[in-house]
Amino acid sequence: MDKNFYITTPIYYPSGRPHMGHAYSSIIADFFARFKSIDDYNVHFLTGTDEHGLKIQRSAEKAGKDPKEFCDQISQTFKDLSKTLNLSNTDFIRTTEDRHKKNSSASLVSS
Repeated sequence: MDKNFYITTPIYYPSGRPHMGHAYSSIIADFFARFKSIDDYNVHFLTGTDEHGLKIQRSAEKAGKDPKEFCDQISQTFKDLSKTLNLSNTDFIRTTEDRHKKNSSASLVSS
């Protein structure tokens, strides 16, 4: 019998660069993902960014950038955080990705 374990960090809001709180949440999730992996679970460890809202728009305007361009840059710093902290996450998702839009729309239809 396959044992599956799914864990996620908060989907970070990239209105600014990552800080210690983001690192803390990611490290805690990574701890549990690695523990379950050692215990022979199939682990899916997700992290990512939520790139919508007025705060994003205002942060982009303040930086003199288009919101998508701003999110591309800031989201990359969150993705790089996984490498910097040597996290074991198996996926990184952005809410602006087509796969996120498709899956979140599908779950609304099936509700």
